[in-house]
Amino acid sequence: MGYHLANLLASDFQNIHIIDIADINFSEYPQNIIYHRVDVRNLNALSPIFTDSQFVIHAASALPLWKRKDIFEINVQGTRNVLQAASEAGVDKVIYVSSTAVYGIPKVHPIYENSPLVGVGPYGESKIVAEKVCLRYRKRGYCVPVVRPKTFIGTGRMGVFQILYDWVKDGKKIPIIGRGKNKYQLLEVEDLVTAIKMILFSDDHKINDTFNVGAEEFGTVYQDLTALCRYAKTGARVMPTPSWLVKPTLFVFDVLGVSPLYKWVYGTADKDSFVAIDKIKSVLGWKPRYSNAQALIRSYQWYLDNWDKLEETGITHRVAWSQGILGFFKKVL
Repeated sequence: MGYHLANLLASDFQNIHIIDIADINFSEYPQNIIYHRVDVRNLNALSPIFTDSQFVIHAASALPLWKRKDIFEINVQGTRNVLQAASEAGVDKVIYVSSTAVYGIPKVHPIYENSPLVGVGPYGESKIVAEKVCLRYRKRGYCVPVVRPKTFIGTGRMGVFQILYDWVKDGKKIPIIGRGKNKYQLLEVEDLVTAIKMILFSDDHKINDTFNVGAEEFGTVYQDLTALCRYAKTGARVMPTPSWLVKPTLFVFDVLGVSPLYKWVYGTADKDSFVAIDKIKSVLGWKPRYSNAQALIRSYQWYLDNWDKLEETGITHRVAWSQGILGFFKKVL
């Protein structure tokens, strides 16, 4: 997301500061970026970076695969640090990128911004606490819009989706948890950064609020993945599996640390999961361009164009993840 935001906003600002703890490929970014290798848990290091800055988009986050302690330190204390440093430096507004993981696994859909917040696992729980930090600053009169995006994909997105694309490319059966008749909304990253840009340049009184962001057009899991397999033309096909057997098995693999699929992934994979986007559409006039299937296909095509250069594995969404025990199942399916 940071990569796409930097390129989208390059012509709007003299300089764009990027704060991260990971290395970046400068050839992918506009020339007017200034990179800071800084951890958001380091308040003293953040403060001078925000001096003379107009806006801050806070998307730094630990991933669900990380340890609970690190997740809360980065997602909660990191958010406190960003808001403190930004407000003290006179930054006009801070946009906080949260997650629809704050809703947990609700039984009623679509999910609205005022729906109950019940996070799944440390990641969802920490995002709820971080949002409460944002609300405290908002009550003091500071402009802190909160964006809750659905799982977003697009060019450059790897992580768990790289595993899917790898299996599709090799023409494998694609196991899904359950029959795949549930609706699981995604989001194209270009639609997400467009929404963030609109919030960035909108009147504070109008956008100092919380907004869901997701695709407008999406089918069932079976339909959207089948559309991807048909596009690939590799012989890959969707294979439903019994939830009652697969989910406990994945839980055991998760506990043993041999699977890249964490609780949020396998816990929600067979459930409906889609949010209402009426609010951001009516307030800002934002409208997503891409459906679930289109987003998957665009991301998969980028993977095809670049897979031979993606040998690195790691724990961020910009690199491939180790498939762990899933690699064994890939060989037998």
